[in-house]
Amino acid sequence: MNRLPLAIVPLTVVLALTASCAKKSDLPSAHLDPLARSQALIDSGNASFKRADYETAAKRYASATLVKPDDPAAFYGLGMALAKLGRDEDARSAYAKARALAGAAGDSVFTTPH
Repeated sequence: MNRLPLAIVPLTVVLALTASCAKKSDLPSAHLDPLARSQALIDSGNASFKRADYETAAKRYASATLVKPDDPAAFYGLGMALAKLGRDEDARSAYAKARALAGAAGDSVFTTPH
């Protein structure tokens, strides 16, 4: 008779519990096109940020940067969440990336007026 090692049982329970904790409405569907998926992740990050759940917000924004690496809004949101988490150097890097991407796209939202 095969028995699972005792260490695997608690791990399985923890994984099952954490999987059920995520709200389905907060997680964008994988079948969306990259632009829509990125925007859904940013929207979810914004909702988490408004709830002061900065850890989840940072994860959502970071996921959006992977889905659409040329989206300055994703990097800007990531910078905001990281700053709230006290990760100032990482936040500065994210803000710099947002500025660079916005400048390349000609987006005046992230650039300073002359």
